Amino acid sequence: MHATHEVFNQPEPLADYDLFDGNRALRDALKFNAPGLETTELSRLGGLAGSAEMQMHARLANVHGPQLHSHDRFGRRVDEVEFHPSYHVLMKAATSAGLHGTAWTGRGESPHVLRAAGFMMFTELEPSILCPVSMTYAVTPALRSNAAIYADWGPKLTSREYDPALKPWRDKAGVTMGMGMTEKQGGSDVRANTTQAIADGEDGWGKRYHITGHKWFFSAPMCDAFLVLAQAPAGLSCFFLPRVLHEGSRNAIRIQRLKDKLGNKANASSEVEFHGASAWLVGDEGRGIPQILEMGTMTRLDCALGTSGLMRQALSIALNHTSQRQAFGKRLIDQPLMRNVLADLALESEAATMLAIRLARAFDRRGDADEDAMARLLTPIAKFWICKRGSHFAQEAMECLGGNGYVEEGGEGVMARIYREMPLNSIWEGAGNIMALDLLRALRKADAGAALAHELSPARGAHPALDRLVAALPVRVEEMATEVEARRLAQDVALAVQASLLCQAAPAEVFAAFCDSRIAGNWGQAFGTLGAATAFDAIIDRAMPC
Repeated sequence: MHATHEVFNQPEPLADYDLFDGNRALRDALKFNAPGLETTELSRLGGLAGSAEMQMHARLANVHGPQLHSHDRFGRRVDEVEFHPSYHVLMKAATSAGLHGTAWTGRGESPHVLRAAGFMMFTELEPSILCPVSMTYAVTPALRSNAAIYADWGPKLTSREYDPALKPWRDKAGVTMGMGMTEKQGGSDVRANTTQAIADGEDGWGKRYHITGHKWFFSAPMCDAFLVLAQAPAGLSCFFLPRVLHEGSRNAIRIQRLKDKLGNKANASSEVEFHGASAWLVGDEGRGIPQILEMGTMTRLDCALGTSGLMRQALSIALNHTSQRQAFGKRLIDQPLMRNVLADLALESEAATMLAIRLARAFDRRGDADEDAMARLLTPIAKFWICKRGSHFAQEAMECLGGNGYVEEGGEGVMARIYREMPLNSIWEGAGNIMALDLLRALRKADAGAALAHELSPARGAHPALDRLVAALPVRVEEMATEVEARRLAQDVALAVQASLLCQAAPAEVFAAFCDSRIAGNWGQAFGTLGAATAFDAIIDRAMPC
């Protein structure tokens, strides 16, 4: 008798590989944006994040999602979220790598670029747990507006120790922080917030308030503290709200329920109510919006980094699968149409990586007028364009695997998780319309045009289509009477900046294929429609993960 269940032509999963050493686009982006960067730590993180053991923890943290316990068995209110042990393994790895707050310690010339590269690679392992990591990164500089709190919490926010226990900050070696902005009636319109703050004297942390109200999206509710918005007598203000108070009692934060989300399953997102919760003013009363803008800039950087990391992961899985899978007498990767798809995905991934790392460089050079202007420009276009491309990218990469990519099981089942994760970064911290409007406002400032022209000048004369696009941008900004075409402008500025970066930091064949397709129009309306003259072999070989 013959066996009926012999398994063959099934690719081995992509595991136990180095995410850093195998990512030439990322390494070249780092060489261009931070030439003297010490990458030993990144190489170590790349090996850890690509290991089969850590991939197992990522799977378990998603399969066994967080569970809310509002009361203990005696009926006492506890408002705790329980996580699978693998979640804590991942959190410990991320904080040990310094992805949360260590960029603010200022060690080395490019701490934000270093952290950005690590954040991208860790996203390839597991993006969900990076929500509290990203928020800790974002709130740290804003917390400096309250010197007393920052003196106590600052060193613990940049510590590489992870301690998930609910206890006072002074008893912990490391802490994490979250944010609470969105309310059910307002969404991005935070000025519509109804949560109220009532003054309650002063102490060693400054002006103390009681906060009463709700937050519709309150992500990572087990963080040690949060920056929240509430209406004070002088208007919308920013407050520091700890989970546990000085004496060890729990603050009056009531977790109503956890969100049942499309993706991001390992992270707990919640709805909460504050019942006279104790909080301390950060900054001045009525100045909550500027505080939000500062924090939003940081989290928007992480949206671009995160989507770029997910693109790279999806591409790597597709390349791994097609290199092993046989169809119609040869490997999938040797089929001409598949090569077109893979090369097209590789171009998109590399362009996203270049733009995201370039934005991180701007944060390392704060105080430089041109870099400050570029941070204002690049933040909305990177968030808008990279994140908009993510879902389409993931769908096409999944199709490279066929049915294997659509199932949740096994190593290639990660592709389904990537696909579900992709829309998050586009929605979170300002959806596409908000980003396009932010860009339009930034471009209308006096210094913006000059900064953008300086950014694009190294690629002048390198490709005629790029030259035409760049020449037209100032006129388009000047003549744009309404915001109705702001999205198209954001797209084109993003493409121009990506092309300029590729011209300087990528091989000539990558730059040429990007410009021919994305800018000159020798491209269809789906991935895999590059022109026949494209250097497919060189582009695919460059993108191989190992």
